[in-house]
Amino acid sequence: MTELVLDPTVGDSTSGAPADLGARLEAHRIELTGHCYRMLGSAFEAEDAVQETFVRAWRAYDQFEGRAALRSWLYRIATNVCIDMLSSPQRRARPMDLGGPGTADGPLGTPLVENAWIEPVPDSRTVPTAGDPAELAVARESIRLAFVAALQRLPARQRAVLILREVLHWRADEVAELLETTVASVNSALQRARATLASRNEAIQHSPGNDTGDASEALSDEDRKLLARYVDAFERYDMDALTSLLREDAVWNMPPYELWLQTHLDIRRWCLGPGIGCRGSRLIPTMANGSPAFGQFKPAPDGGLEPWSLQVLEISGGEITGITFFLDTARFFPLFGLPSRLDLPSRLES
Repeated sequence: MTELVLDPTVGDSTSGAPADLGARLEAHRIELTGHCYRMLGSAFEAEDAVQETFVRAWRAYDQFEGRAALRSWLYRIATNVCIDMLSSPQRRARPMDLGGPGTADGPLGTPLVENAWIEPVPDSRTVPTAGDPAELAVARESIRLAFVAALQRLPARQRAVLILREVLHWRADEVAELLETTVASVNSALQRARATLASRNEAIQHSPGNDTGDASEALSDEDRKLLARYVDAFERYDMDALTSLLREDAVWNMPPYELWLQTHLDIRRWCLGPGIGCRGSRLIPTMANGSPAFGQFKPAPDGGLEPWSLQVLEISGGEITGITFFLDTARFFPLFGLPSRLDLPSRLES
């Protein structure tokens, strides 16, 4: 995580910023990063947006003068930074948003450019380590890959309204003040956003804050047992055991490729065919997007184990409902603090 260096030579030195402003801004970094990630769908762009937010706050501090809470002021700046960054018509998506499922016999295709995809984000950079359990649960739920992908379907201002109203639970008049518009305009934007997601079969009833499940814990004991069985099955490369843990309609996708799979037969055939090089992999646990995740290391030609993917698992009802394999390990492994190589023996050599 990059910390802002508040130097009087940065920006307007007459801003009148207090000496402790740097520490006060840093106290809001994690929640602002989560907000910007929901808006942008990229961990790297979110961190850039927070940096720009802090620089603008430093430069404009003389205009702040305590007329609003510092947190609200920073959210105003961060939201406007994100809206500015969303001027491009390109929206990030998941493979499942671009077309129907493929088969294990289908071509992998050409990788798409990095800004075409929803990117993973570490929980450590977006979810506070302490606080109200209900608020922490919402923080985790609102960075799930499916929810963030759904947000990207919305125009920037509608996206901001939906996040501020339904994730952060701001009042309509507060959102109107932040966006410099009217309460009627905010309410209209929220209705349009809900209608857009509903028309695309996005489950509004399962959006953060509306889920009827118990999300007070990041992982239940049953989830942990399920994950232990998954790791064991994957590292043994036992396809019978692995697919038994997947819901019948579980999705298997591999950004930056458009191909995705949705049957146990195709997943099995893929793993034992084009994906056979993953046999003998080891998994290192982490957390991404409010979900369990693993750094996957596969056997390297020269011995040892080399990075292959960041796996993000989605779990519901005691089953794995989806696995996303992010293959750009050169970018994502450093972000998650994962090593560039493992010299441990592979499972086959153990």
